Amino acid sequence: MPTKSRISSAALATIFSIVSTMSLAQEIADTIYFGGEILTMEDDVPRVEAVAVADGKILAIGDLAAVMQHQGEATKVFDLDGRAMLPGFVDSHGHVVLGGLQALAGNLLAPPDGDVQDIAGLIDVLKTWTEDNQAAVAQAGMIVGFGYDPAQLSEQRHPTRQDLDQVSTEVPVYIVHQSGHIGVTNTKGLEWLGLDAASVDPQGGVIQREDNGDPNGVLQGNAHFPALSRLLGQLGPEGFLAFAKAGTQLWARYGYTTAQEGRASPDTVDVLKELSRQGHLKLDVAVYPDLTIDRDFVPQAQSRNYEARVRVAGGKLTIDGSPQGFTALRDRPYYDPVGEFAPGYVGLAYETMERIVDMVDWAFANDVQIIVHSNGEGASDRLIAALEAATLKHGQADRRPVLIHGQFMRPDQVDAYQRLGVFPSLFPMHTFYWGDWHRDHTVGPARADDISPTGWLRQRGMIFGSHHDAPVAFPDSMRVLDATVTRRSRSGDIIGPDQRVDVMTALKAMTLWPAYQHFEEDSKGSIRIGKLADFVILSEDPTAIDPETLDQLDVLVTIKEDEMIYETDGAVQKTEYQPELGDHHALEALQNGMYRAVKAIE
Repeated sequence: MPTKSRISSAALATIFSIVSTMSLAQEIADTIYFGGEILTMEDDVPRVEAVAVADGKILAIGDLAAVMQHQGEATKVFDLDGRAMLPGFVDSHGHVVLGGLQALAGNLLAPPDGDVQDIAGLIDVLKTWTEDNQAAVAQAGMIVGFGYDPAQLSEQRHPTRQDLDQVSTEVPVYIVHQSGHIGVTNTKGLEWLGLDAASVDPQGGVIQREDNGDPNGVLQGNAHFPALSRLLGQLGPEGFLAFAKAGTQLWARYGYTTAQEGRASPDTVDVLKELSRQGHLKLDVAVYPDLTIDRDFVPQAQSRNYEARVRVAGGKLTIDGSPQGFTALRDRPYYDPVGEFAPGYVGLAYETMERIVDMVDWAFANDVQIIVHSNGEGASDRLIAALEAATLKHGQADRRPVLIHGQFMRPDQVDAYQRLGVFPSLFPMHTFYWGDWHRDHTVGPARADDISPTGWLRQRGMIFGSHHDAPVAFPDSMRVLDATVTRRSRSGDIIGPDQRVDVMTALKAMTLWPAYQHFEEDSKGSIRIGKLADFVILSEDPTAIDPETLDQLDVLVTIKEDEMIYETDGAVQKTEYQPELGDHHALEALQNGMYRAVKAIE
């Protein structure tokens, strides 16, 4: 009779693995994805052959044979057909409701996103849009356009009320600068807004004027925002719902499964919830109401959980304006600004230092995640001072305050943000859209290389998010990816070679890291067992192509919790999986594994 040997720890581990596999094999998947490159964003298992999903969550990942053990009679099998699947993109910063303005207003963007290259062309686009949208104009009582940019107009100036009077003298015309921080209206619009020579510039705002003191139609900063709010108020509930629906559909088209409304009002929250009740909200939306509107609303409504795909995630504060419009608050004069500016002009402060300190202190005291729009070095100086004061008063904690944009920063400011636990959400797309403009006019060639300094962050081991700030730009995820990696400007110049990052880093800045930014890293941002089945399918593997062609990748399918929310024509092929020679059926695999375990014990 043979002597019984003690079971080795390796054998026990083998048995435990097999028993676990037997248990998992009893769980049947709703869908199995396979047949292409699957990038997980997890460093320990960066790629897998297949993913099984049940009840909207990831059930299993790994090699094809193991994952197919979860196939049942009702399991749908999704053949990627050689294409790439990644976690769904998480919006690090955007304005998904206002994004409907981009979708529904006259498109005044320059190439490649539009056709406007001069003021005559802008007027023609608005006239054509008015003819094509007469019912909308009649309902809103105005003509609306979005996306003009003096940096891309041959005249290199803002349109004026006289220019827009060529579109209409009967109804207000209102157009929004691509930054979202400047607007222009016609003579009728100035009357509608009650603005004349006696009107006083508000704090943090400018009403541009003609030589006789009359407004010329251009409204900057806090002179523009009330006008935009009044414009949106004209839409009514149905119009606002249409904006929100169009925005969420646009985000899904570019692979986003979590969107952000980065500067909202309590009414915006209600609109999104109503959109969800109507069955039209297909992705998650994290909402950050403007703390200057009704900050007491935020701590009452804030939650880490989504209700009907909507959650109030924190509050928003805006310190300054846009660098391309020369309204970002700098710590030095602009390099060569285009327009009428006083000597030594450094931009606009939308809020006083006292107000900034108060808002940040209030957020810390009320456990509200605060996201702060800060573009220029002068704005960062104010934000850092407020964060340091609040931290000294309330102590260290996992609050994850977010820097939004941070276009112009000094290295010492990056060090301060790291010390204070700030999550930077940067805007590398500026290198494409306005890199040449920054080099030639805003900061000059020496400082332009350091806009959106992602390289500095990685040198310090910091993680970050990269965003589109739509409707400032289209929420084009592949343009975001391309700009973060290549930093190519419209002219082809590389704006800051040392600030470039590799493709995987850029992808994490669109998935796993912004999930962390939103306190959602346990449920989103990577393909890992237990996380939500949020995926995007691309035409090719972004890590396997020439980085200079990243912007040519196509988003083919967007999947939210195993439900398809966007699909290009002919992108989907569902097949019944037929194991080929060499594949193992579940029972065969278990039997072979048990045999090996028994032999190990003997």
